[in-house]
Amino acid sequence: MTESQKVVVVGQGYVGLPVAMRAVDAGFTVIGLDIDEHRVNALNNGISFVEDITDDELSTALASGRYTASRNYESAAGFDVAVISVPTPLRETLPDLTFIEDAGRSLAAHLTPGATVILESTTYPGTTEELLIPILEDGSSLKAGDDFHVGYSPERIDPGNKRWNLKTTPKVVSGIDEASLAHVKGFFDRIVDQTVAVSGTREAELTKLLENTFRHVNIALVNELAVFANQLGVNVWESIDAASTKPFGFMKFTPGPGVGGHCLPVDPSYLSWQVRQQLGQSFRFVELANDVNEHMPNYVVERTTSILNDDRKALNGARVLIIGLAYKKNTGDVREAPSLRLVPLLTQRGAKVVAADPYVVEHRWPAGVERVDLSQEEVDGADIAILVTEHDEFDLAMLSRAATPILDTRNVVTGDHVTRL
Repeated sequence: MTESQKVVVVGQGYVGLPVAMRAVDAGFTVIGLDIDEHRVNALNNGISFVEDITDDELSTALASGRYTASRNYESAAGFDVAVISVPTPLRETLPDLTFIEDAGRSLAAHLTPGATVILESTTYPGTTEELLIPILEDGSSLKAGDDFHVGYSPERIDPGNKRWNLKTTPKVVSGIDEASLAHVKGFFDRIVDQTVAVSGTREAELTKLLENTFRHVNIALVNELAVFANQLGVNVWESIDAASTKPFGFMKFTPGPGVGGHCLPVDPSYLSWQVRQQLGQSFRFVELANDVNEHMPNYVVERTTSILNDDRKALNGARVLIIGLAYKKNTGDVREAPSLRLVPLLTQRGAKVVAADPYVVEHRWPAGVERVDLSQEEVDGADIAILVTEHDEFDLAMLSRAATPILDTRNVVTGDHVTRL
């Protein structure tokens, strides 16, 4: 690949923007396509909303003249490589591949012989070959494999992780044939430290689902264990720490208020859906894990009610301070965040909910929730505080000294008035 090649990255979110920035660093000319007008305008003005990409990094890319954000697919004309990094949400428990379909149709109009299309969006095995390729062929009158190259490379972005980012995390790559694999691998070899080739797109698609199903099931295990341990009067956190000293045969997972982000609440359900659709069977581990993890916000409300009752107070009319709304520390990502389920559960029971989270921007802030700063005054003014996300910016020592009851769902605060999940 030559440095003059044109790369189009569809989707400029937590996955697509880092890919675009790395491609610019590697010398490619990059068009970042996104349907969100607010996002496109911000990017073109050097404002990054992704914690892993700083404003300075974005401004440097813009100043190079090799990066532009756009909502217009006409700017994709003449692309050499297109990377599709769009959301794949669940709609009423069913996979929604609308964004992939729309991206495929729009790119097909600008597909030329020799170009490469790479899907990164998380999805079930078979999507690349059974859904995306027919759309590309129908819209371009070209033949995949003969006229253009297609591959799948699952994203492995962990927002806020300083050690393992897009560049340093091994990248799984695949293609529909040897030539396609060579082109997909050749592109990512330019922007990441290591690529890992697998034999086909289905294997690559399943790799992503396997990674997150593994995490989802193990988190469900410790979440359910936390519920039972509390009822048995056992400190589950101490037991987990003790088990973690074993140098083999154990991997540490910790309880929490639920699972969030695009991956854990969504990806395993893609696999479960496909097993049910194509095989007529239930993926029992996934369905059980879904049930456990989805009900953790309800359990948090139960524990909150119990703590207030011990203080001779009712949840109805109580001022509840939620500390951290994002699903992950040191990010503003509220996709599928447990807090977004926790808020309505509390308000439906008559609580007045306020929240502190310096990372979550206004247009992502939940409606009806007052934004406050985490201060001694706010903690003192609450009937109870629930620590949902342990941002480094939060003063945990202040929380430890507080007289207000605190339900700590992350096991990071100590004190006489602190109760662990």
